[in-house]
Amino acid sequence: MRCLIIEDDADTAGYIRSGLAEAGYTAVVCPDGVEGLHRATHEHWDLVILDRMLPGGVDGLAVVATLRTLGKQTPVLILSALASVDERVRGLRGGGDDYLTKPFVFAELLARVEALLRRTGVREDVSELRVADLHLDIRTRRVWRAGQPIALQPREFRLLEYLVRHHGQVVTRTMLLEAVWDVHFQPPTNVIDVQISRLRTKIDKDFSPPLLHTVRGAGYMVDAHD
Repeated sequence: MRCLIIEDDADTAGYIRSGLAEAGYTAVVCPDGVEGLHRATHEHWDLVILDRMLPGGVDGLAVVATLRTLGKQTPVLILSALASVDERVRGLRGGGDDYLTKPFVFAELLARVEALLRRTGVREDVSELRVADLHLDIRTRRVWRAGQPIALQPREFRLLEYLVRHHGQVVTRTMLLEAVWDVHFQPPTNVIDVQISRLRTKIDKDFSPPLLHTVRGAGYMVDAHD
């Protein structure tokens, strides 16, 4: 489950991101309205948590208004210190699906996140994932291909799970760093290349067709078609 947090206060953003990660969500932080608007409109998200007052010349209401104008129905939880009734009404009428005022208790924020996802029909309760003859059991963290067990390290399983959940889609290096390594900057190493190479050896070397593809200049994709 991918959540975008558009929040300029680093402490608040880090607090929310850590809490969501502990609850099993993938949470990514954008510190200003410009970057937040770009990522909200150009990437898939299951939920956006959005501050009203943002630096960069694009405020929260402009972000949600643009999303709705583009026809995107991504649920938006507005999080703001603007607590008056008029401001809450303005946020909801401006396209927000829920409005939580600061300061807040994380348990309530999480409950509101869960309620929004239920309301919009977003689910992530599958216990098995399959692409062609590749089979992942999410609960036991076991993998098979063509009925043969494949031993993966925990990080390799997380990487494969993320790619399979997005099968048929290009997954960028930035997306992998954030979702699998919880790294929000470009590391000075080739950690992704090494892990992808090891994973490809395990799931593709002795099988056909190849499932793990490199999309030059863009990222990686799991797909059953050459």
